[in-house]
Amino acid sequence: MTRPAVTSADAQVLISGGGPAGLALACALHDRGLAVQVLEQADEATLAQPADDGREIALTHRSRALLERLGLWQRLPEVAPLRRARVMSSGSRTPLPFEAPGQDLGWLVSNRWLRAAAWAGVQARGVPVLCGRRVVGLARDAQRARLQCADGAELAAPLVVAADSRFSALRRLAGIGARHHDFGRSALLVPLAHERDHEGVAQECFLRGHTLALLPMSGSRSSAVWTVRNAELPGLQALDDTQLAARIEAAAGGVLGPMRVVGGRHVYPLVAVWAEHFVGPRLALIGDAAVGMHPVTAHGYNLGLYGVEALAWRLDAADPGAPGPLAAFEAEHRRAAAPLYVGTNALVRFFTDDREPVLALRRAVINLARHLPPLRAAITRRLVDAAA
Repeated sequence: MTRPAVTSADAQVLISGGGPAGLALACALHDRGLAVQVLEQADEATLAQPADDGREIALTHRSRALLERLGLWQRLPEVAPLRRARVMSSGSRTPLPFEAPGQDLGWLVSNRWLRAAAWAGVQARGVPVLCGRRVVGLARDAQRARLQCADGAELAAPLVVAADSRFSALRRLAGIGARHHDFGRSALLVPLAHERDHEGVAQECFLRGHTLALLPMSGSRSSAVWTVRNAELPGLQALDDTQLAARIEAAAGGVLGPMRVVGGRHVYPLVAVWAEHFVGPRLALIGDAAVGMHPVTAHGYNLGLYGVEALAWRLDAADPGAPGPLAAFEAEHRRAAAPLYVGTNALVRFFTDDREPVLALRRAVINLARHLPPLRAAITRRLVDAAA
């Protein structure tokens, strides 16, 4: 049965998308005194108790600080410190280490806990979240933007925000194009228990034909992120848990000892996205709707939080959709995001090119970086607090 139209007469900002970026923005705008409403396709039970999607999110110090200000960090039930990182490439005998003396590089948190914490944050603030709402139309005039939902509901506010994934429907309705880079690869995520203590060290292994990351979780567990060509994925998926654990253990060189699978597998095709514009009349884009990153540098959600911060503290409370603050947000966020996006894509191309001359160059680069502490320190600063 069609639900009646929902009034949004008091809303100053409508956010399309109830993921961790959209809900974090709702918390930040509420704390600034703005009236916010969130529209989300999923039902309330899914938002309140999100399923484990296999993703472990690496958070920087800057991201932690923002989450703490929003009261969301305190709601996370499980956080694993990321103390150091090691990078290996095919043919290199010694890993390239990264560490930040006196502090952790960052923290790893399950995406499900980030989503649950953000949901709890908006609930505690009383922010209305309209579940089961799919946006199918957008109209704008000089004062307001109007969203039409598939069930016939219409809502209006001075500003609407697209936070509805890298394949954003609202971005398309606004006529904003995006460049999509399909890497022709997918990430297979597998939770593993192992014999040896990971000591909070993340392992990144750029191997011939594939990439393997081992991300430290709580206890003697790690999340394996195995990136392979799409054509090779069916063969890996056909392996049973014992076979798969043995393959990952061998690819990692046995660094953590015998392994066993301790949870479900998840697969994510790797597609990066760059929106042509981050704002439009009465519209802003945040999170993956603005920039969808390849996960190798682990800055996707961090960049989303930086966008939340840049937008929330710039908006004019008297008119959140005023063009001046939106233009300032776009300029800052593009300046922060562009080097990360371009650099990450270049890094992926370099470390997944298996031609022998490139493999030799990779080994030379790693060996050079190993003997240049200032270079490693500069990279570490970027890892600890990207775009700061």
